[in-house]
Amino acid sequence: MTEADVAAHIPRLRRYARALVGERHAADDLVQDTVERALNKFHLWRPGSDLRAWLFAIMHNVFVNQLRARGARPEEPLDESFDVAAAAAGDRLEVRDLDAALARLPAEQREVVLLVGLEEFSYAEAAKALGIPIGTVMSRLFRGRERLRALLAGAPSQPSLKVVK
Repeated sequence: MTEADVAAHIPRLRRYARALVGERHAADDLVQDTVERALNKFHLWRPGSDLRAWLFAIMHNVFVNQLRARGARPEEPLDESFDVAAAAAGDRLEVRDLDAALARLPAEQREVVLLVGLEEFSYAEAAKALGIPIGTVMSRLFRGRERLRALLAGAPSQPSLKVVK
């Protein structure tokens, strides 16, 4: 692995980070922290293994550590410059709504939805990057997609509870 190999993955890391954390500067910081850790820990990478999955696993770990340090998950939607400038007016509203809905997903569902839906990871690749079983990837993806559908359809943010007598 060389610096050039890592650099080739930066655009995808940046896109995932922007979708994951929402704010451009925080995403750039996440990418920088990820690349720094990858370069410092390059001796742990096994030649012949998937460098992309390894980098995304590092990003996941850095992101989780940052969430723990803050004690909360990010709540703000993506900034307006995220692929919205090139979109038509109607598309812009749909992208903004999707960004807001993604920000409302729990972090573990958002990570899986973005890895599989945006970064086109296979279930196995997502499981390896996140350090979870494939079945967990599948269930989080299902729940995340269902929640996104409900949010985009205008469902209330929290399901109502029924009183059972």
